[in-house]
Amino acid sequence: MRPEDIDLHELAGILKQRLSEGPPLGYLRGKALMRDVLAQERGLSSLEAEELVDTLELNGFLHFLGDPSERSVADAPWDIEPHEGAKRERSVEVQAPKPGQVVEITDEEG
Repeated sequence: MRPEDIDLHELAGILKQRLSEGPPLGYLRGKALMRDVLAQERGLSSLEAEELVDTLELNGFLHFLGDPSERSVADAPWDIEPHEGAKRERSVEVQAPKPGQVVEITDEEG
């Protein structure tokens, strides 16, 4: 998987279409379901698909409508927003640095 080839808008659209019968429910169960859909649709590993779900959430394409820390609202639905109103990023790479690794952060747009 090459991060620069990932269109988050397209991935959110795939999730919205595949889960059109009803939004995923529950914070962890919903994330796992969306991970499995992306892994199957794109032929990704579970880890790669999970990172993409996290990236979609961080970039405003996925919104959990509850509070996972409160039992009474932990089974709330997810909102999937593949439309233009969501932040539209061509690609975002999510990786943790290795111990001792120096990480340089640059602004590619500026």
